[in-house]
Amino acid sequence: MKEELARRLVGALKGAGIDFVTYLPETRLSQILPLLRAEQGITLVPVASEAEGVTIAAGAVLGGKQAAVYLENTGLYVSSYPLLTLGKQLGVPLLLVVAYLGGVPDQRNSFLYATIGNRTVPLLESLGIEHLLIEDDVRLEIKVADAVRAANALRSPVALLFGGDFTV
Repeated sequence: MKEELARRLVGALKGAGIDFVTYLPETRLSQILPLLRAEQGITLVPVASEAEGVTIAAGAVLGGKQAAVYLENTGLYVSSYPLLTLGKQLGVPLLLVVAYLGGVPDQRNSFLYATIGNRTVPLLESLGIEHLLIEDDVRLEIKVADAVRAANALRSPVALLFGGDFTV
C-alpha cells in the first residue's frame, strides 16, 4: 500500500472517532501501524490472537472508547466466537479493519489464501456482520465514517474489507 493511502486510512479512522485499536500484525495494511502508533489520540494495543483483539476492543467500547480491530481476514475465523458473543449477542459496536487476503481484489492473491478469501464474505454473512469492500481511495473517509456510524446504530461489528489498491 502506498504511504499516502496509509495516511488517508489512518486519518479516516481518526476522523470517524476511532480512539482505540487492537491489532495482530499482517502484511497488506501494515503501513498503517507506525502511523497509528504516532497518533496521540489513538491507543494501539498489540494482541496474540484475533479473538483476544476482539475481546479487548469490546472491553474498551464498554469503557467508553470507539474501538477498531485491525486484522487479516483469516482472523475472522479465529475470532468468530467473540464476534458472536460480544459483538452480536451483547451488542458491542466494533469496526473491523480487515486486510482481504485471497479475495478477488487481492493484488497478491495466491493459492495459500484463495480458498480463505473465497469464503470470507459468506462467513461474515453467516455471522450477521455487515461489510463493505474498499478497493481504492474514492470516498475513503466517508466509507470509514459510514461504517463506524452503522456499527453504532446496529450495536454490532461492521467489517471493512480492504482489497485492490490496499493490497499492492
